[in-house]
Amino acid sequence: MSERPNGLTYAAAGVDIDAGTALVERIKPAAAATARAGVVEGLGGFGALFDLKAAGYADPVLVAATDGVGTKLRLAIDTGQLATVGIDLVAMCVNDLVCQGAEPLLFLDYFATGRLDVEAASAVIEGIAEGCREAGCALVGGETAEMPGMYHNGDFDLAGFAVGALERGTHLPAGVADGDLLLGLASSGVHSNGYSLVRKVVALAGLAWDAPCPFGDGTLGDALLAPTRIYVRPALAAIRAGGVHALAHVTGGGLTENLPRVLPKALGAEVDLDAWTLPPVFAWLRERAGIPDAEMLKTFNCGIGLVLVVAPERAAAVAADLAAAGETVHALGRITPGAGVRYTGSL
Repeated sequence: MSERPNGLTYAAAGVDIDAGTALVERIKPAAAATARAGVVEGLGGFGALFDLKAAGYADPVLVAATDGVGTKLRLAIDTGQLATVGIDLVAMCVNDLVCQGAEPLLFLDYFATGRLDVEAASAVIEGIAEGCREAGCALVGGETAEMPGMYHNGDFDLAGFAVGALERGTHLPAGVADGDLLLGLASSGVHSNGYSLVRKVVALAGLAWDAPCPFGDGTLGDALLAPTRIYVRPALAAIRAGGVHALAHVTGGGLTENLPRVLPKALGAEVDLDAWTLPPVFAWLRERAGIPDAEMLKTFNCGIGLVLVVAPERAAAVAADLAAAGETVHALGRITPGAGVRYTGSL
């Protein structure tokens, strides 16, 4: 190959291939730690192979989900605290999968930035691996895109892609009926939606991310970066034990918009707002900005991250099993005739 003096290189244009190679080597141990039955090959190929039979499925149906972490990423970048947004990324995808009754099997990520910082990217991807371990799925690959001119210095974006499986004929929702009971599992905080409003409230309050948290310990940034809770293992155990007719992951749209997604058109839900105490972070957001309760309930999870619709005769046993698995369980209400969510009590 001929050499051309003073010729341009990809690095001179802002793309460091060597940094990308270094990142792959750096994250291989984290990805390897997520290996599970069914994984055929690890990182490095043009695609990832997964053997559903080896994972224990006889007649599987695949379920796929994709998501990001929204403008919570802005908070993570601005504070330099990148260790947990990867957990958020996994949670937003796998919590959706389990609502279909599917077991998450594999995960891929997309990390896009203007200039690749190996240390920052490693922190994020190691968080993704931690989320995968918690969810029981394998981190089988991903894409790191270095795109000068597309992002400001230090900025990056994330997307996640999860694939799960279930045996044919076992998908949820199924069998939801008038009189079924609603069990709510506590959230770990704001999770990963509503952060455009959160950031607006913080700006109007004139607070910096490193200010003392006005509703808890540590800094405000620390509190708002609490990672999204991953419900996969206890939810799957509840499904397999029987009696669970549907699950709703409470993300953007809150209880108001997400619960009806898993209900038949002729049925709705009655939710008792006195069944749980509004966590301090949501109470602070509401009071600081005067947010109406109806807006809170269709924007934030308000302390309930996952709702299970359960047959009445199984509700007590399911609640006990979830509590034994470490979940905080609230009896929220019941399924009723008529579409939509109706609230009693107050936040």
